[in-house]
Amino acid sequence: MGILELKNISFAVQRETIVRGVSLEFEEGKTTALVGPSGCGKSTLLKISAGLLLPSGGDVYYKGRNIALMNRAQNLEFRRESAFVFQDSALWANQSLYQSLELPLLIHYPDLTRKDRKRRIEEVIAEVGYNRSLDIRPAALSMGEQKLIAFARAVLCRPALMFLDEWTESLDDKAANRLLSLVKERRLDNNTIIFVSHNLDIIKNLAQTVILLAGGSVHMRLGSEQLAEDSELAALVERGIAE
Repeated sequence: MGILELKNISFAVQRETIVRGVSLEFEEGKTTALVGPSGCGKSTLLKISAGLLLPSGGDVYYKGRNIALMNRAQNLEFRRESAFVFQDSALWANQSLYQSLELPLLIHYPDLTRKDRKRRIEEVIAEVGYNRSLDIRPAALSMGEQKLIAFARAVLCRPALMFLDEWTESLDDKAANRLLSLVKERRLDNNTIIFVSHNLDIIKNLAQTVILLAGGSVHMRLGSEQLAEDSELAALVERGIAE
C-alpha cells in the first residue's frame, strides 16, 4: 500500500468531466510528475490528491485513511504532514508576508514560542533565497518572489508529503535551480513529492515516475529510466506537455 492512494477518482464541474476514473498509488519517499496538455486535469487531480477538492466520485486515502472521512484530529495531522505550493502562490492578500508564514506554525505548533517561530521563519527564508522585508504584503512582490514565499510557507512544518503545482514558473534560472535543489534534498530525506510541470528538463531531472494524463485519464505511466533511455517515449511526453 502506498502512502497516498487514489481509487476511481472522477471530477466534474456542471456537465464537464475533468477527471475520469483515475486510480493511482504513490509510494512513500518517491517523486512523481503529473504531466499532460493544458486542460487535461493534472492540476485538478493534484488538488484532489491533497484534499483541497472533493472528487465527484471515488476516494483518496492517506496512510490507509479516507481523507474525506477523517475526524478533526486526523485531518489536522494530514495537513501538518502535507503541504501544497499553488501555481498562483495563493498568499493572503490582506496579511504581511510574515503573518502568512507564521500562520502554519501557529496552527500546527501552538506551543512554539514567538522567538522559535521567528527563528524557523528566518531559516526557511534563507533557504529559498528571499532577502527583502517580510513586513510587506504580496502585492508588493513580483510573481517570482511570491513563489519563493509560497515555497517557504510550504516547508515550514517540514512536511513528509509535498504537492507542487508549476512551482518554478515565473522564476529566473537561479531561483528555479535553488528550489529544485531544495526539493531534491527533501527527496533524499524520504519525502513523498507529487508535482505538475510543463518543463521536460525538470521532469527528467526530478521525477522517478511520470504519469501522462490525457482527457482526464491516465494515458501512460513511465519510470524515469524509461524516459531517459527511450527517445521516442521522451518525445511522446514532450508532445503531450506542449499540446
